[in-house]
Amino acid sequence: MSEDKREDDFDIALRPRALHDFIGQKTFVENLEIYISAAKKRNEPLDHILLSGPPGLGKTTLSNIVSKEMGVDFRGTSAPVLTKVGDLAAILTDMKRGDVFFIDEIHRLNKSVEEVLYSAMEDFSIDIIIGQGPAAKTLKVDIEPFTLVGATTRSGLLSAPLLARFGINEKLDFYNNEELFKIIKRAASILKIGIDEDAGMFLAGCSRGTPRRANSILRRVRDFAQVKGKSTITLDIVKEALERLGIDNLGLNKNDKKLLEVVIKHYGGGPVGCKTLAISLGEEVDTIEDVYEPYLIQIGFLQRTPRGRVATVKAYEHLGFDIPLNFQDREANLFSSQE
Repeated sequence: MSEDKREDDFDIALRPRALHDFIGQKTFVENLEIYISAAKKRNEPLDHILLSGPPGLGKTTLSNIVSKEMGVDFRGTSAPVLTKVGDLAAILTDMKRGDVFFIDEIHRLNKSVEEVLYSAMEDFSIDIIIGQGPAAKTLKVDIEPFTLVGATTRSGLLSAPLLARFGINEKLDFYNNEELFKIIKRAASILKIGIDEDAGMFLAGCSRGTPRRANSILRRVRDFAQVKGKSTITLDIVKEALERLGIDNLGLNKNDKKLLEVVIKHYGGGPVGCKTLAISLGEEVDTIEDVYEPYLIQIGFLQRTPRGRVATVKAYEHLGFDIPLNFQDREANLFSSQE
């Protein structure tokens, strides 16, 4: 078995499989329980669901849980994979009543595929074109009622017609340290290793507010503990492991620090456009916007202004840079500027 395969298996094993095991997103999970219970009493499929938010917050996990709670099958794919209408038709015509169809990064759907999805979501039918040219005919095919769960890191890119067809629309929030600590404790028990409370809380603070990050770091810290012959993860082991991994006490890694350093050292703290920043870092714009920025903005290290990205005083202080004398005046001017 390959290393990547083992990592995927561990990741799946650590995910909760029922709503009562899901930690965090408390209000939405409570509401979701009601939606599911009501749909089952009516013997109807659940309304279509849109889950938005940064990667690693549990969108895929919640989609799997919905199918299990509803007692139906789960079919998952990613929007970039659905390049042809026929790809979508093949999946939808094969689904049974009430099944959950999960589309990751749904904002990246091909336009022609998206247009076919409208009628599938609303009328539970799809139009298939048979033949070509003047002899082409449109055949309307009924499909079983289903629940579409769309996941996106950029809900603002969804078209209005698609957005309007989701009956349940929820933006997932970053997790607090107490929630992440519970997730880490649960994951540690599954991995059959103990973890001290202070070690677990320190690890929670380095997890960027996301369960995926917490579980990923926990697996690496477990490696260090086991090599040392320890059955329990202590604070000293966590700190040593994080230092070796290049992760600081706030969860920033070398890529996060490099981004902030580029803004501060190369562009005087900003403003700098995202495209320019992506070129400087050798990254895609989407990676900057979807992976790096959300957490840096959330902890107050980076700001979006009408003229570009700006490093904050907190970023200067955390990285040990001197704060420019005119910083406050410049910051005020940036936010008063128009695009």
